[in-house]
Amino acid sequence: MSNDRVSIYDVTLRDGAQTEGIDFTSADKVVVARELDQLGIDYIEGGWPGANPTDDAFFADAPPLHRACLTAFGMTRRPGAGVEEDAGLAKLIAANTRAITLVGKTWDFHVDVALGIERDENLAMIDDSVSYLAGKVDEVLFDAEHFFDGYKSDPGFALACIEKAYAAGARWIVLCDTNGGTLPKEVEQIVGEVTERVPGSHLGIHCHDDTRNAVANSLLAVEAGARQVQGSLNGLGERCGNANLIAIIPSLILKMGYTTGTTANDLTRLTHVSRLLDERLNRFPERNAAYVGESAFSHKGGLHVSAVEKDPRCYEHIVPDLVGNRRHIVVSDQAGRSNILARLREIGLEVSPGDPQVGGLVDLVKEREYDGYAYDGAEASFELLARRALGEVPEYFRLDSFRVFDERRWSAQGDLVTLSEATVKLEVGGNRTMAVAEGNGPVNALDAALRKVLIPAYPQLANLRLVDYKVRILTPNQGTGAVTRVMIESSDGHTEHWSTVGVSTNVIDASFNALNDSITYMLLRDATQPQHGTPAAAASA
Repeated sequence: MSNDRVSIYDVTLRDGAQTEGIDFTSADKVVVARELDQLGIDYIEGGWPGANPTDDAFFADAPPLHRACLTAFGMTRRPGAGVEEDAGLAKLIAANTRAITLVGKTWDFHVDVALGIERDENLAMIDDSVSYLAGKVDEVLFDAEHFFDGYKSDPGFALACIEKAYAAGARWIVLCDTNGGTLPKEVEQIVGEVTERVPGSHLGIHCHDDTRNAVANSLLAVEAGARQVQGSLNGLGERCGNANLIAIIPSLILKMGYTTGTTANDLTRLTHVSRLLDERLNRFPERNAAYVGESAFSHKGGLHVSAVEKDPRCYEHIVPDLVGNRRHIVVSDQAGRSNILARLREIGLEVSPGDPQVGGLVDLVKEREYDGYAYDGAEASFELLARRALGEVPEYFRLDSFRVFDERRWSAQGDLVTLSEATVKLEVGGNRTMAVAEGNGPVNALDAALRKVLIPAYPQLANLRLVDYKVRILTPNQGTGAVTRVMIESSDGHTEHWSTVGVSTNVIDASFNALNDSITYMLLRDATQPQHGTPAAAASA
């Protein structure tokens, strides 16, 4: 690794999952891992094997990564136990990842009080665990928990802990500011002193954001010699969060001249990835987030706008396109063409920048987003929107109408039963057909009814799976009449996943819009020819 190469380690899927109000599904973790891989992240921490069913399911069917190294997280062996008998270490090995990250105590206070063991035993736990796993996987990383507190309390013991891990074969020694209480000047000084004992090419930094200094602490640690930075997307994490990689990565590349696994082309996806994560988690993106926020390059009328129009450098520290964001002039609503062109290229549509259809598509996207649509988390719906605007989506079927009924009653056995029933009327291949189906909810019933009509005409739809379903209230001040956004994630039953979006004041209508896009996308992806004159099988409940 060259001296200006900084390795990026993402903790979103584990440490980020400790954010209050966030609960990743296994499907969420797969999607986020793929996005991180495409972004050029070096290490992706998948979770803690054995900690919960979601992490176990993720490691059991981990997505293939092309650029990143998937890591499993765990802790050193238990006091007084051997590494061969330690259940936690066994689960880490069984996760079958190329790298394993071990957390261990380096603060004398924690060893004396929290663990209540001799300090020599703590050193042995580190030595035994690291050396044992170093013979099982490509890389072992050692997270020195509460290192900065430990160094300030007893530098000799804190250094002994990390030197023991390094000598035992740890590829990276990661200095953790676990409670987020260390200030930038202290971080820079301590990291500089540590590099005299452990080479900076083997040192990492992991900062929490309890004093809102995690980004600054991370950047100063790099300046002091550390060559790995750990953090999470959008700063997710327990309490006040982790160091925000969305701010750190462009700062390292564009401001400080370092290189990472993220290329200049990858960096243009930064805004998209940040917003996609928020959509997956049903969170509103932070408008004033550095680099990627909607307001990051927003200018309101007056002297600022006049200056920016003459030379953007007056009030913009970088060109917004570099991170996939856009300039937003509030008074004239200028923006979008370059973003649309970039997204079109991603889906394989080469359109001339001067094509008048691009301008129309920009306006259409703005109108849709004003209505509540969000395409950063629904790439399939965006592709359909673009291709429809360019006249490239066949009409596979036409909906005449649908009705959905919900019934809640007590059965003859005394059980409370809730059933949904959907009726659809569709035109497929010139034939009008009606179908009725029941489901365990209105969306499930609607999906089942649609399939009854469509599968005879398009058999591949039998493999379509609805993996995830999320609803967000966009106008909570309107109470039960609020506008809702529905996001549906679908799968072909094998490896490919895609997301679609629907918006309406009626949640069932919004669900149909997202479901309709999901079905249409699968047919378009498979280059299916629309049916013409083929009888569609009639169906009933």
